[in-house]
Amino acid sequence: AYLSSPLEQPISTTPIDKIQLPAKQPRRYFDPEKLSQLVQSVKEHGILEPLLVRPTEDGCYELIAGERRLRAARELGLMEVPIVSRVLNDKQALQVALMENLQREDLNPLEETEAVLELLAVALEIDKSEIVSVLHQSYNAKQRGQNLNQNVLIQVEKIESLLLEIGRFNAGTFRSSRLPLLNLPNDVLSVLRNGKIEYTKAQTIGRVKDEEQRAELLKLAISKNLSLNDIKAKIKDLKPESEPDPERVLVSRLSEISKRLQKNKAWNDLKKKDRITKLLDELDKLTASDD
Repeated sequence: AYLSSPLEQPISTTPIDKIQLPAKQPRRYFDPEKLSQLVQSVKEHGILEPLLVRPTEDGCYELIAGERRLRAARELGLMEVPIVSRVLNDKQALQVALMENLQREDLNPLEETEAVLELLAVALEIDKSEIVSVLHQSYNAKQRGQNLNQNVLIQVEKIESLLLEIGRFNAGTFRSSRLPLLNLPNDVLSVLRNGKIEYTKAQTIGRVKDEEQRAELLKLAISKNLSLNDIKAKIKDLKPESEPDPERVLVSRLSEISKRLQKNKAWNDLKKKDRITKLLDELDKLTASDD
């Protein structure tokens, strides 16, 4: 486990101005209403759970877990806060912070998905996009009855082990239920990240391609607190989208392929590299003949 209970560690107090936030914070959004409730709770009962910190070279502390409590304490003007200090390196601190965040009930699904991906990436020491790729490779291999190569198999086993420790997903359910959230349109992602809409509703609205229709439906779903069935009914009533221009579709596909090629590791595979080069040469000839 990444973190033993803070209560097993010695608890002390420290001046609040000696605690600084980390450069990389797993938590991005704090619900104002819930933060206000916490402020009231701290005002009445004090901080019941100490902040988890690590010492810094200048004699201060860097916060690892407990930013909401820290914010509440600052808003109330508290001079000192209870802390548990642990000596951790950068990687350990980020892992602990992510695990702590994942244990909190008020984390919304998008934050949770991003935190899980970040934790997996840190633990396996690979990029988040590679985690996503490994999960898709594992799924596709199972669907086709194929065996994974040894490196991918080892990564999948590590992912499964970490997800088991988190206790909410396995690799399959995380891939199918949570990764699609990351592909939602930006306007939907924004309200989902701010906790204004449930992720099942966000996924449904995200399938509306027309930006104006989607924006209107999103606004209506939030203001009227529409049910998922209401949203689906509204989508059925939308005007059908016009057929896309075939030329624009092709140009868009080429653009997407170009972006993928810049990030893809296919260039390291000689067979794939030769095949891609031949296809590009053929495409070059086809387009040149139309000049």
